[in-house]
Amino acid sequence: MLDSYSAIVRPVVSEKSTVLGERGKYVFEVAPNANKIQIKAAVEAVFANKKVQVASVNILRVTGKVRRRGRTSGMTRSWKKAVVTLKGDQRLDLFEGV
Repeated sequence: MLDSYSAIVRPVVSEKSTVLGERGKYVFEVAPNANKIQIKAAVEAVFANKKVQVASVNILRVTGKVRRRGRTSGMTRSWKKAVVTLKGDQRLDLFEGV
């Protein structure tokens, strides 16, 4: 079982995630072995001071891309992404000022 602070690796900051943030959906990079229940509990625990309630969690895997450096071929790492939807009009100020 993962604890709250190891299930969520970092928030994902991109153009798409900031647009989703305006709609109450927040994107996080999560541990590869974390499931939806653990991610929901982790978000509610980490942001307990804001008293957030998670409505749903969608998970997807981002596969690594093939990269070349001269003749040598390699891959970037694969990672897991979670889109967390909050209930009602709750907001997190993760991306304010970005």
